[in-house]
Amino acid sequence: MASLDQQIKDSQKQIVLTQEKIADMTSRLDRVAAKAGVEQPTIDIANATLQDVHAHTEAMNANIAELIMGLDDVTAGFSRDFEQMRSKTGWEKFVGVFASHKSESMRQERLRTASIDDKLQDLIGKSDVITRLLEGQLTMLNEQKDKVEQNLTDTLADRETVVDTLENLRARIQALDPKLIELENKVAATTDASDRTRIETELAVASKQHNALVQDEQVALAKSQTLERYIEAGKTWVDSLQNQAATQMVLINKLQTDTRQRVVLYDALTKSLKTAQQQDVAHRINEIGVKTDQEAQAAMAAIGTATNSRMMDMLEAHGDHMVFARKVLEEKAKADERFARRFSEIVEKHDKNLYGG
Repeated sequence: MASLDQQIKDSQKQIVLTQEKIADMTSRLDRVAAKAGVEQPTIDIANATLQDVHAHTEAMNANIAELIMGLDDVTAGFSRDFEQMRSKTGWEKFVGVFASHKSESMRQERLRTASIDDKLQDLIGKSDVITRLLEGQLTMLNEQKDKVEQNLTDTLADRETVVDTLENLRARIQALDPKLIELENKVAATTDASDRTRIETELAVASKQHNALVQDEQVALAKSQTLERYIEAGKTWVDSLQNQAATQMVLINKLQTDTRQRVVLYDALTKSLKTAQQQDVAHRINEIGVKTDQEAQAAMAAIGTATNSRMMDMLEAHGDHMVFARKVLEEKAKADERFARRFSEIVEKHDKNLYGG
């Protein structure tokens, strides 16, 4: 798999490309709405373009989902590194057989140069970068949705007007039909040339009026169908934008919860390292020779008093810390469940290492 930095760059490019295609799709629908009385939405807008946008959106979300799981993997790696750092390495233990102070100084130097804080802060920084990318995409999706919804509102009003006009035309045509039939029957039954000519003239005028109404009906019907197709395309696009927004919110929630969990994890592991160092100091004091036993006892008594005071503070604060930690873990479990449900195929590939299959 690519590095986290490279994956972030890939995600940035995919988000830009997807935003361009989403804006283009909305623009196409806007142009159709403006020409609704002239032309109908093309198959490209209704199907091909929409599918193209979906393909890019799915690729973008798949990349980000894998990136989020990559962040989880790195976090787990940090946790393992922390645990290993609590203990001395084999070489440090070997040196400790001959020089305990040298062994401890080696360990402290290793901890100092490990740049643990930098690594975790870099990871949290990457989470924040991805979150900002997703929030920008979410904002864009909501803006596009609002724009299309406004166009849909206008178009629905236009179609309502067109349908009213169409119904009015049909009522007028229906009312004119009996008159045409009556005039046609009169022409057939009239034997007087003068009367026939008069009736035929009247029939011609009525027929011309009827044809004009039929032509208007056809225009109104075509416009109604055009608006209807645009409305359906618009509804489909709004639904798509809403689904995309929901996906972005799942990803954002997962990232934000993970970041909070990483902060808690970092705090706990850092304290664990400090505790390990304090234990080593205590062991060294305990190993002082007989000649310094009294001084050691006095020092230990002072340390014990301070330790007891510190221990009470820690115990009192522990309750609040555990409540917060459990809350974060509960939120993470919920975020992970939503994430896994929406990206089940990607999670399966990650967990089973099925890349390239």
